[in-house]
Amino acid sequence: MSWQTYLKGFRNYLKLERSLSENSVSAYLRDAQKLHQFLESDNKTVAPGSVTTKDLRAFLEHINEENMSTYSQARIVSGLRAFFRYLLAEEFISKDPTELLEGPRIGRKLPDTLDYPEIEKILEAIDLSTPEGTRNRAMIETLYSSGLRVSELVGLKIPNIYFDIGFLRVIGKGNKERLVPIGKEAMKFLKIYLEQVRVHLKVQPDSTSNVFLNRRGGKISRVLVFQIIKDLVARAGIRKTVSPHTFRHSFATHLIEGGADLRAVQEMLGHESITTTEIYTHLDRDYLKQVIREFHPRS
Repeated sequence: MSWQTYLKGFRNYLKLERSLSENSVSAYLRDAQKLHQFLESDNKTVAPGSVTTKDLRAFLEHINEENMSTYSQARIVSGLRAFFRYLLAEEFISKDPTELLEGPRIGRKLPDTLDYPEIEKILEAIDLSTPEGTRNRAMIETLYSSGLRVSELVGLKIPNIYFDIGFLRVIGKGNKERLVPIGKEAMKFLKIYLEQVRVHLKVQPDSTSNVFLNRRGGKISRVLVFQIIKDLVARAGIRKTVSPHTFRHSFATHLIEGGADLRAVQEMLGHESITTTEIYTHLDRDYLKQVIREFHPRS
């Protein structure tokens, strides 16, 4: 079989069996294609089943020489592992050449967060006299109140808001559902938006159940949410780089600083592994060190 046939099967596996988003599928395919292109440029006609660990190490040396960031290199290694594990699962190969492959080591970067006064500044920068302002307030309150990913926010459906019990049903990564609590302020602004703004929009047929809409009545895009937040941050005079994900990080950090159970935070964020959630305990330790430095008489 040709590389293209294997890659086609890999695409179907990622979409159907792993339920990955189109962006993730494309990224994994690009990683496998980069390896194929490297092998061809090295005058090697190597089928995927004949690739060795030595070939992969040579490929990693090649991308390292291209001054690619450590993070990008690590992501490519992750994509190659997924490709060869697929080949192994389908019995196209009997041994995984990535098994002994060491990727570049990357430091764990702590995410940027906002403190509560900064979040208040951003909320105060919203012009509530406009329909878009009311929508934006509801969006940001929801992001911070429930720790949603931007994809979860733009995909939120009206039937999945349970105002009576204060929960949202969210479709996360891999089409996995979870229930997350939503605070009183977020619920208040969601109700105002739904009852006083959204009802007056001419909703497009494919967006009738979506909560957040653009001016034309279509589902709001991720790009527009990023732009709205960028504009509000500038208006609030905050000089940090803030994205929708910053509100998710802030949500988790503020919960853990307040003493929330790590398992509960993991459940709310929809993390598959507790180790992903544990990054926020590092932020908490930094906060505790700062408290000691500022308030302990012998520091």
